[in-house]
Amino acid sequence: MQRIILIGYMGVGKTTVGKTLAKRLGLMFYDLDWYIESRMRKTVKQIFDERGEEGFRKIEHNMLHEVAEFEDVVIACGGGTPCFFDNMDYMNRQAETIYLDGSPDTIMRHLHMGKGVRPLLLGKSDDELSAYIHESLEARKPFYTKAKHTVEVFPMDSFDKIDTIVGQITQILE
Repeated sequence: MQRIILIGYMGVGKTTVGKTLAKRLGLMFYDLDWYIESRMRKTVKQIFDERGEEGFRKIEHNMLHEVAEFEDVVIACGGGTPCFFDNMDYMNRQAETIYLDGSPDTIMRHLHMGKGVRPLLLGKSDDELSAYIHESLEARKPFYTKAKHTVEVFPMDSFDKIDTIVGQITQILE
């Protein structure tokens, strides 16, 4: 039975890496935000709008406890998941946790490549976005660094680069 949970800041590549890792290891892949959306029949943004961040974090906590009971899975968590309640300690008890550590520059590049709506970033200019990433990354690092493993991430603008990171993770897990 294998259970792997990927954590790290939004836009660092958890879903991209998670899908590829799951495929390589023959495991199911779950993105926690997608799981929440399918169970709640609402987007993360809608939940944020209706219930605020606190309401969303309670739902996220409960859904994490559901999905982290599954066997033979790779789970990509939202960027804030490890930072609330006892989520990080719980994940460490349940799974091999891997912190995908990306620089603010790498994160900015990924966010510009991505298409998704990120509620915490709406309406920010590039300068505001950069300042926000630096500030919140520092605040979240103490939670992220509790992961059992850390893999440094660089801009993943090709399949080869994604493959390299997945290769590093599979070596760590052997």
